[in-house]
Amino acid sequence: MADEFDVVVIGAGPTGENVVDRAVRGGLTAAIVEERLAGGECSYWACVPSKALLRPVDLAGEVARVPGLELAPIDVAAVLARRDEAVGHFDDSGQVGWIESVPAEFVRGRGRLDGPRRVRVTLADGGERMLTAHQAVVVATGSTPAVPPVPGLTEANAWTSHEVTATSVVPERLVVLGGGVVACEMAQAMHGLGTRQTTMLVRGDGLLSRMEPFAGELLAQSFADAGIAVRTGTQVSRVERPEPGGKVTVHLPEGPVLEADELLVATGRRPAVRDVGLGTVGLPDNVPIEVDDSMRATGVSGGWLYAVGDVNGRALLTHMGKYQARVCGDVIAARARGEEPPALRDLADGYGAPQVVFTDPQICAVGRTEAVARADGFRVRVVDYDMGAVTGAYLMGDGYRGRARAVVDEDRKVLLGVTFAGPGTAELLHSATIAVTAEVPLDRLWHAVPSFPTASEVWLRLLETYGL
Repeated sequence: MADEFDVVVIGAGPTGENVVDRAVRGGLTAAIVEERLAGGECSYWACVPSKALLRPVDLAGEVARVPGLELAPIDVAAVLARRDEAVGHFDDSGQVGWIESVPAEFVRGRGRLDGPRRVRVTLADGGERMLTAHQAVVVATGSTPAVPPVPGLTEANAWTSHEVTATSVVPERLVVLGGGVVACEMAQAMHGLGTRQTTMLVRGDGLLSRMEPFAGELLAQSFADAGIAVRTGTQVSRVERPEPGGKVTVHLPEGPVLEADELLVATGRRPAVRDVGLGTVGLPDNVPIEVDDSMRATGVSGGWLYAVGDVNGRALLTHMGKYQARVCGDVIAARARGEEPPALRDLADGYGAPQVVFTDPQICAVGRTEAVARADGFRVRVVDYDMGAVTGAYLMGDGYRGRARAVVDEDRKVLLGVTFAGPGTAELLHSATIAVTAEVPLDRLWHAVPSFPTASEVWLRLLETYGL
């Protein structure tokens, strides 16, 4: 097998796969190295399985809000079986086949930089290969769950996103550390699938602290209605699990002790930069890889190293990593042809990544929050509207609760950010993403007529509230 390629990618998750695809389209040869499963975190332990677990819970909420429908108990075994099908029963042969069809060479093993343009691979069978890249090496190793330094936490073998999305058993009692996206989604998924007692321990003042405050407040109310306990301003002093697989005891500084069958740690993620060999090319291995807007690593002579996705710390979201990968692959191919790519490359990161939290209610946002927009120096006006007052939303079910917010740049009369919170709002997000990233003037948005009766009529109501 040849060990020289135009491009070598370390990490075969969605970002790495997209780099290879675009580079080969540009006429280059490529190899991609993966230690675990081709398809990466998103396909097996994050986006795909978590949404497979959340979908029936979401549907149950929808049915419960519509008179005339009877809600049957969720068949947990069937849900878990569909989750297993969604992740291909942890068989990546289909993903490997796709990579090879690009065509690119798939190398199973741990890849590490070994000086400029070289990747040393420790193969699954214990052997080694040294891959050389004529044009570029791309690091696409993603991120790993961050585990806080709480005494006893490591020894307790607590769940992370890996274990909770792959579980074959729904625990009777669950304690969740964290109040971010993974914590909220998985707390609701497990509770909806049968966890009898779910307690969230949140260090901050509320849920989803990086989004508009009302989003976390609406979700907290929904959790309270469902019986999920949320304790804010809470830290954990120590954790005990004397017997492997036995009960977990969580000690809080103020005195109470919580006992659970499982403990989920969902306190964030950190870029997977350790043990990638960054030190061999003069980069630190404890911080994200800094890149320019072409995804080329700064501080590395020769301009041959690139980093895409979570590992560069720009936006830890699969769809943003894939976007960066498309930019990266196209740039590498253009430079290989002796062309300098167009000046406008990565634009989306600067506008603010779109994101959906697949809870009930769904929370989705793109662009800047009000607080971030003001901190960035914009002169803003905030427009809010009650989603429940929109006819299309009301028709989705009794007791519909939701809210929409538009953050307007008053100088340019364009949207800086949009947030929707409410059942079924996720499909509204892409229209907001287009409006924000294209900087569509409000007086043009006025002529984008929403269909009646749909929840998208909230766009008209936001513009009317603004004064158009």
